[in-house]
Amino acid sequence: MATTRRCAWADGDPLMRAYHDEEWGVPQRDPRMLWETLMLEGFQAGLAWIIILRKREAFRKAFAKFDPAKVARFGRADVARLMADPGIVRSRAKIDATILGARLYCEMEERGGGFAEFCWSFTGGAVLRGDGRSLPASTPLSEMISKEMKRRGLKFVGPTIVYAWMQAVGIVNDHAVACFRRSKVGGARFA
Repeated sequence: MATTRRCAWADGDPLMRAYHDEEWGVPQRDPRMLWETLMLEGFQAGLAWIIILRKREAFRKAFAKFDPAKVARFGRADVARLMADPGIVRSRAKIDATILGARLYCEMEERGGGFAEFCWSFTGGAVLRGDGRSLPASTPLSEMISKEMKRRGLKFVGPTIVYAWMQAVGIVNDHAVACFRRSKVGGARFA
């Protein structure tokens, strides 16, 4: 019987395996999901992704299912509630960054163009494909996107976080050459 070959990082924990097999690298075009994933990547800074995956449902509950319009209205009482919530990563800076990120998301949507269009504009809407042999921490493109996100006021969007987010939402397909998901996810150009 043939063994399913996947990216090495996904072979251990069943939750990581399911995330890899069902979500990671799948081109995401929904603006709310693009934003949620970016915010969760920010919470992951300094931690292992599995911690965020295990807490993802608690994050969704705490942050109103990552509805930017609702999160944008969070005030001091909400911040206090979030800081007391053991189900999430309780970092005041990351909580504040998520609320600010929701406000910026809403501003982008109100001005037209929207968050999804912004996210995919850097590749002209195309999925880029990495070489399948290495997983860089960042790339010139993630550095450029990070710089633009920071210019717009977003926080916790350094080039490494942005590249991890690009991989997660399928802007870049970085599945390993031998991984069964590489061809399924696609990608037209090399990153």
